[in-house]
Amino acid sequence: QVRLVESGGGLVQAGGSLRLSCAASDRTFRLSAMAWFRQAPGKEREFAAAISWTGGSTYYADSVKGRFTITRDNTKNTMYLQMDSLKPEDTARYYCGMSTRTDYYTGSPFGSWGQGTQVTVSS
Repeated sequence: QVRLVESGGGLVQAGGSLRLSCAASDRTFRLSAMAWFRQAPGKEREFAAAISWTGGSTYYADSVKGRFTITRDNTKNTMYLQMDSLKPEDTARYYCGMSTRTDYYTGSPFGSWGQGTQVTVSS
């Protein structure tokens, strides 16, 4: 099974920026839609952003639209999440997931998950 490793989380003040990375262990990444989900303490995991296998289609939750940008580099088997204008409500553990499909849709099946990276936004 492919291994996904997230990095780039940390503590940042409100209004600041962070860039998360998700590195995949093999080339199945290149044929898979990818997504970022997040989970805050006491809350369910929620969708944040997704990208199709080519990078040609991207999808965002309303709560992050206009502030977060999802991209991927298939030559490096890596996905990114640029997070700008961060808010305290963005505080969560961020997980990357690899879909078993080439494009994302609500309810997409995900075959692999990373361990997550913590993002904390102070007010």
